[in-house]
Parts: sequence; structure tokens; C-alpha cells
Amino acid sequence: MTSTHPMKRRAILIFVLNRPGVLNKISMLIRRKMYNVETVTACRTHRPGISRMTLTLYEDSDDKMIQVIKQIEKIAEVLSAKELDVDNSFWREVAVIKLEASDSLMERLGSKYNFEILDRQENEVFIIQMAGTYGLIDEFMQQLGEGKIIETARSGFTAMEK
Repeated sequence: MTSTHPMKRRAILIFVLNRPGVLNKISMLIRRKMYNVETVTACRTHRPGISRMTLTLYEDSDDKMIQVIKQIEKIAEVLSAKELDVDNSFWREVAVIKLEASDSLMERLGSKYNFEILDRQENEVFIIQMAGTYGLIDEFMQQLGEGKIIETARSGFTAMEK
């Protein structure tokens, strides 16, 4: 019988040389190890030629995480890879949400949640941008109600150690 409890969400921070094919090499390695990557974010750093990647995945086994990080570190373009401790790092995500809501609902939500209105269209349709933790964005969407959401785009996690 398989377990129904969600596995532990993990984040791996990877610094790489900014070269074509690096993301593909890392994703192929993770796929071979039978991991399902939840999110991938990548961006340039302030150091020329170096990019940072944040991968999130679910895994309960510390041993498996150590193994996959060691494998990632073997890729020639990888400068470093390590797991981020959830208690000693900040994990953030950006969501752009198209929704239908009255002015009073937007005002009520705006007093509790920090979001920016990017566009207001006819028939009480708004496009907003919200940044925060995964849980905060999920909570906002739950408060809004599924019937009000037209479309969502979420960035995936980016994370930084304290």
C-alpha cells in the first residue's frame, strides 16, 4: 500500500557556468534518478558567466538527497550544489493571477495580502501580481475561491540562505 502523506519538499541551490545545455544535463540526471522536479528557476548572478538554479522536488530520504547532489556536482559546468535548509533560508514565489472580483472583495483581500494590481478590465476582471511563500499564495487563492480564478501563472521557487 502506498503512502498518501505528502513527501518532504526539498530545495537544491546550484551555481553553474552559464553555458548552453547545462539545464538539460541537470534535468536529465534528475529524471534518470526517478525524481519528479516540482519547480526550476534559473537566473544570472551578479558574477559574469555564472547562473544560479533552484530546483524543488519531493523526497523523504536524506541519503537519496545527498546522492543526487553528489551526482549534480559531477557535471562539469556545476560550480556548487547543496540542499537549502528550510529553516535557514527564504523560499519565495511570484504568482500572476487573473481573477474576477468585486471592488469590495479586492479591498478586503488587499488589507490582508500584499499584491499589486497590474490591470483592471471590464466586468470586474483584475490581473494581479503577488510575491511570497507558497503557502501564502495558496491561502490567497483559497480565500478568493476557485470560481473567481480565471488563470494563474506561478514562477516556481527561488531561495536564498539567511
